Amino acid sequence: MPAAIRSGAVLGIEAAPVTVEVDAAPGLPGWTMVGLPSGSVKEARDRVGAALVNAGFALPPRRWTINLSPADLRKEGTAFDLPIAIAVLVASGQLAADAVEGIWFAGELGLDGSVRPIRGALPLARAAGMAHARALALPAANIDEAALMRGIPLAAITDLVALVRALKTRRLPAVDHDPLTAAVRDPSGPDFAEVVGQAKPKRALEIAAAGGHNCLMVGPPGTGKTMLARRLPSILPPLDDEALLDVVAIHSVGGVLPPGAAPTRVPPFRAPHHTVSLAGLIGGGPGPRPGEVSLAHRGVLSLDELLELPRHVLDAMRQPLEDGRVVIALAAQSVGFPSRFLLLGAANPCPCGFEGEPAGTCRCSASEVARYRARLSGPLSDRIDLHVRVGVVALHDLDRAAPSESSAIIRARVAAARMRQGVRYAALPGMRWNAEVPGRWLLTEGAIEPAARTLLRQMAEQLRLSARAFHRTIRVAQTVADLAGADAVHPDHVAEAFLFKPMEPGPV
Repeated sequence: MPAAIRSGAVLGIEAAPVTVEVDAAPGLPGWTMVGLPSGSVKEARDRVGAALVNAGFALPPRRWTINLSPADLRKEGTAFDLPIAIAVLVASGQLAADAVEGIWFAGELGLDGSVRPIRGALPLARAAGMAHARALALPAANIDEAALMRGIPLAAITDLVALVRALKTRRLPAVDHDPLTAAVRDPSGPDFAEVVGQAKPKRALEIAAAGGHNCLMVGPPGTGKTMLARRLPSILPPLDDEALLDVVAIHSVGGVLPPGAAPTRVPPFRAPHHTVSLAGLIGGGPGPRPGEVSLAHRGVLSLDELLELPRHVLDAMRQPLEDGRVVIALAAQSVGFPSRFLLLGAANPCPCGFEGEPAGTCRCSASEVARYRARLSGPLSDRIDLHVRVGVVALHDLDRAAPSESSAIIRARVAAARMRQGVRYAALPGMRWNAEVPGRWLLTEGAIEPAARTLLRQMAEQLRLSARAFHRTIRVAQTVADLAGADAVHPDHVAEAFLFKPMEPGPV
């Protein structure tokens, strides 16, 4: 009689239940696998056979048929090794069927019978919990990740022999661990106290962190754009439980979560090279895998040399920036990944990098500068709320500059501003930050003083802002008010918001 073992197939950051059926029939010995398996899943036939024999189990000479149900669902990855091996043992009579009743299995097998880590342990734990599984048996290296999903009993597995022994005695190695409460909260990276000068760029990053606004820094080489960008995560508040689960799931599926690493509430910071491909940035490939826009979910996507990216790659970010989600459509299925991130771009003002600096340093013609800046399309520029110039700090000012605020001080202001937004938008589903709220809502429901409304419209007409840019300016002004602890948007908040809008075509 065929054996049936429960497992799951990872789809995006979710998982779908899969039943692994194994039948041992008389005939010419061999393996047949059906159920839309990928190449890595088909390789399980060789790994499972070698692992069973080397672990001391019998592998009868039968015609083995493996079915992964439902058959119309594409199966990817190496997590099916363990459930296939358990199903073979049940089908061959070496393990009782009732010993595995209600248990989900997932894990990659080594040729010696060891159980190795897999991708997507957290989505599998979520799916097992929703299916009311009795337990989920996973590689020990994936336990900290899977334990973030409370309510599903976990069993930490190191090798096939120990697992079978535990199943026979009905004593799976239970895990009593809650990494959600022990997750690291405070960043340990670079600090804003190390940055001398650059008051306006630092203020722009504080506003960006407080309201979730996208930001573009423009300046010549060597002015500290990259240094400032790498310090932005240090002023972001820690991830809440919901965001932490999403981030860990995405990083696990994307293969960037080190096995056994302790979870952290520090928002992710992704800084791909400007030669990144479209699939690398947006996502794709086998699986498919999440791209950088999804790996930066609930954190920062830092794009240095922004205008060096190909135009089609830049424009592909418009949908993720607007919708907060990427949908990758393949021939067999469509997979979605969340991608609500803070975009932090850095660019030179011209091809040589020195436009706007003291006379004689820029070697570019006006047409070259215009063509260079035209790489940033109008629709994408409208999605960037804050545009700031990063200038050169004079050498004689380096020693005379006042001590800079630490990241901890700035982070406290950012957290207070975020708290005000949380109260304001509590009744709006899916809205957390000012950058996510429709500008029309702020105009009709928000507290904006009449003088501030007048200034908003006057400046918008003078600068010929699009409707999208106008609404985003309102959101920035609201964030400035939140940082000031004000109950209403004042004219000075609006004036500061307009300091970060581009005054000419192009970046700044």
